Amino acid sequence: MHFVVLNEMYPKMVLYQNIVNVNIMKSLAYAVRKNLKQLELVNGDTKEGAAMSLINRLNDDMKQAMRVKDKEKLSVIRMVKASLQNEAIHLGVDTLEDDDELTILSRELKQRNDSLIEFKQAGRDDLVEKIEKEIEILQIYMPEQLTEDEIEAIIIQAIKDTNATSKREFGKVMGTVMPKVKGKADGKIVQKLVQKHLK
Repeated sequence: MHFVVLNEMYPKMVLYQNIVNVNIMKSLAYAVRKNLKQLELVNGDTKEGAAMSLINRLNDDMKQAMRVKDKEKLSVIRMVKASLQNEAIHLGVDTLEDDDELTILSRELKQRNDSLIEFKQAGRDDLVEKIEKEIEILQIYMPEQLTEDEIEAIIIQAIKDTNATSKREFGKVMGTVMPKVKGKADGKIVQKLVQKHLK
């Protein structure tokens, strides 16, 4: 009689033990993922060694700017955050990918570089100084810029990869080069160097 009862209980005991083991493994996996995420935030493996995500950096820097009453930096950070939020809404996502964030930063930087040229041509020194300061702030969040030698090395390799032989293939070469230098080089400089290497 006892033997029969034990036989009936044994499968249930095994099942219970399996459930416990599964729950333990899930807890361990969650702990590992949490620790890895914390290590990423400490060591920073995004955006050229940034210590945290872009939005977290912006939030921290905004608080610091508010504390020291740095109105120019505060204004730039708020504009960048607004642009990031608008892009996230446009894409229908909660969090932008690193590549999308870099696109926004590059766009903000380009707009100011274009404005800088216009203000210099118009002799608006007051606005030139303001825009130069904004560019300086934006560059803090950009990847380290490539040198012309580094850009040329990428262009030469792209020309080989695409078998480009004339300026008629300018677009094909640019299409290969730009993703590799995105956010790391001025597009006008890249264009000039591509034209230089295509005869």
